[in-house]
Amino acid sequence: MLVYPSAIDLSSRTLRYLSRQLAARQREIGTRWRRLTPRRQALLALAHLRCGDTYAQLAAGFGIGIATVFRYIREAVRVLAALAPTLTEAMRTIREKAFVILDGTLLPIDRIAADTPYYSGKHKRHGMNVQVLTDPFGRLLWASAALPGSTHDLTAARHHGIIEALTTVGLKCWADKAYQGAGGTIRVPFRGRRLKRWKRRHNTSHAKIRCVGEQAMATLKGWRLLRKLRCSTNRITDIVKAVLVLHQAST
Repeated sequence: MLVYPSAIDLSSRTLRYLSRQLAARQREIGTRWRRLTPRRQALLALAHLRCGDTYAQLAAGFGIGIATVFRYIREAVRVLAALAPTLTEAMRTIREKAFVILDGTLLPIDRIAADTPYYSGKHKRHGMNVQVLTDPFGRLLWASAALPGSTHDLTAARHHGIIEALTTVGLKCWADKAYQGAGGTIRVPFRGRRLKRWKRRHNTSHAKIRCVGEQAMATLKGWRLLRKLRCSTNRITDIVKAVLVLHQAST
């Protein structure tokens, strides 16, 4: 296999942050020696998460075995996922915002037609449903655990307790039509084609506010691994949370 120099569009601060976390992990478990230093292991994990490089590509580039690559990446993801805030912890920060934006996204996965629970009728493809909360400037604040793609956004929001948590702190939240009937402090646009003028104006202003949340989705999909996940669905939640932690550490 040919090997060539490449680049990752992340700041060195992100690399230093992950290196520190991995070094602390190694001290905790008493690791004496490894093929890669914490910094090189961090670079390996970032190349996989950000660029979507395969285990085979990374093994050739770093001069280690594919099984070792898998172990190193899995360890880095677990270390990061453990640092991700829970919804309760996130609410301590969220409650200080003027409002938040709630949106759901489908992370594509490689599944066959028989895997019905993972098929999204809305997107016409297999995937995992993830709910995201962003601030008024489109910055990621919290990401939920991943549910099968057939889960409706409103069902997912109720399952994770998002609506109840926002209502408890009395914080307004803007969401799209998928959250009709959510109640609480959730604000959604009016549905229908022939709406009165004031309702159309309301929908226009609502869309201008909510579109900022699309920036967060673009940020999430900027991590190329999330554009097409080929791993076990049991690992997707940890990957999403790892990406969230890295994003917050770099901003």
